[in-house]
Amino acid sequence: MGQPLLKSTGFTYADYLAWPKDERWELIDGEAYAMAGPTLAHQTVVGELFIEIGSFLRGKPCRVFVAPFDVRLPRGKEADDDITTVLQPDILVVCDPDKLDQRGVRGAPDWVIEVLSPSTAAKDQIQKLAVYERAGVREVWLVHPTDRVVSVYMLNADRRYGKPAIHETRETLTPGLFPDLLIDWGVVFANLPVSPIPVLTLPKDFP
Repeated sequence: MGQPLLKSTGFTYADYLAWPKDERWELIDGEAYAMAGPTLAHQTVVGELFIEIGSFLRGKPCRVFVAPFDVRLPRGKEADDDITTVLQPDILVVCDPDKLDQRGVRGAPDWVIEVLSPSTAAKDQIQKLAVYERAGVREVWLVHPTDRVVSVYMLNADRRYGKPAIHETRETLTPGLFPDLLIDWGVVFANLPVSPIPVLTLPKDFP
């Protein structure tokens, strides 16, 4: 998620719907954020996670979606046009069919996964995570492809996340909401592009 634009406060979902369709935006409490284009590494991880989760949920009541897919998060019972927070998680799982409509999701998904990129990491881990907590998203995964770790946040009885559980992306990991689902990190990262190692060029007169 990019930096907020100048004069970008006070926007609603009605404004959001009027913006160019070839641009991607998110709203957080009326502030507009332009979303950066995803990288190959980001899309590789998102795609593999979506396939694993989708295969597990096939034939089950819960459904998995991948961005771009609007998640409207009202503060109360306001009309869609007046909603000021609209996010596009990388991956989301919704178990209540009443929250789904032709526009996407209205209300908190049950599980959200954000795959972090350098341009999105700060906002994903601070502003967006706070919104997910406020809205009542039961489980949030923040996947760090470069560091090969995942931070798992679970909503507790006080409707807070507290400290995350930090896992290395080795072997498998099970989400709290689906104890029978094993995310195989070997598969998720199998085709991840490898960053080239910089070549050190020494001056000709180097001893």
